[in-house]
Amino acid sequence: MGGYSILKVVKSFPNSPDNKEKPVAPLPASLSPSLLDSKKLKAVSRVSEIGPTGKLRPQVLYLIELGMDLDQIKSMARRHPSFAFYSLEGKIKPLVELLLGLGVPKSDIPSILNRSPQLCGCSLSENIIPSMAFFESLGVDKKQWAKLIRRFPHFFCRSRQKVKTTVDFLFEMDPSAESIGKILTRFPQIMRCSVEDKLRPASEYFRSLGAVDLNALFCRAPQTLGLSVEAHLKPVTNFFLERGYSMEEVGTMISRFRNLYTISLAKNLVPKWEFFLTMNYPRHELVKFPQYFGYSLEQRIKPRYALMKECGVVLPLSKLLSSSSDYFHKALKSKAKQNSCSLGLKLKEAQYMS
Repeated sequence: MGGYSILKVVKSFPNSPDNKEKPVAPLPASLSPSLLDSKKLKAVSRVSEIGPTGKLRPQVLYLIELGMDLDQIKSMARRHPSFAFYSLEGKIKPLVELLLGLGVPKSDIPSILNRSPQLCGCSLSENIIPSMAFFESLGVDKKQWAKLIRRFPHFFCRSRQKVKTTVDFLFEMDPSAESIGKILTRFPQIMRCSVEDKLRPASEYFRSLGAVDLNALFCRAPQTLGLSVEAHLKPVTNFFLERGYSMEEVGTMISRFRNLYTISLAKNLVPKWEFFLTMNYPRHELVKFPQYFGYSLEQRIKPRYALMKECGVVLPLSKLLSSSSDYFHKALKSKAKQNSCSLGLKLKEAQYMS
């Protein structure tokens, strides 16, 4: 980002009207649980009631036309009571039109609104559009907005202070604006991760492993930043250390397969490791090709290994799994032919010697 000041960048980020930072204070009597329940009931009643024309409110009819059902709309009003009072022309419709204009498929709109009804309360002119400009200044590709919003529709509902804290942390790691843009696009959920509880501990843990390019890791697999050190990262590292791999080898595996830590230990790593032990490959093969753990055990690994074994040949683990179906079968035929020629030569030599 060159000499672009962090403070200058973050100052341009608008506050969401519904998400301004407020000091923590005891729950006032005016917001007692009973009153909150009353507001939820009132909101659900409002989206359910039939008007003088004998129809549901225009906002509700519009959402139904988009593909939502009344139960979904009631749920949205129950979770976010303010939603029941958003106007069709002033809030809901302009947001939907913006999303469509960004390339979000119409079929995805109901899911986005259902997951984040408070998004309808954000002003387009004062919050969403300025926020888009701000994040584009951080490297977010404007062509990626549709994908980003589908992944994390709460993206525009973050307060200025929360955004500043996250952005400051990303600049601490010294990535370029382009890198930050990639991180935000690939893992927009990073905006809801606590810097001190999740992001910083994860980055410090990977730094302690050594042999890991942190910028490359976080740009290509930024979801690793959202993982718990104690619950996810350490157990995976220990899994490999307990099986005889060195810390340097673990670092190499991470560098070659950056999604390694995002894979379930119990459901993925353990069963694939157990099957790997039956494949008669040297253990170092996994250091050379840790992507092995990213393939389906039942749909890719087992069927291809069975076919290779049936042909009586041995392919490198990478060629066994990463090749296209056509290339894989050609490699099997070529290897089998080579083995056949080699066997023929050995038989002729044996006959000559006798």
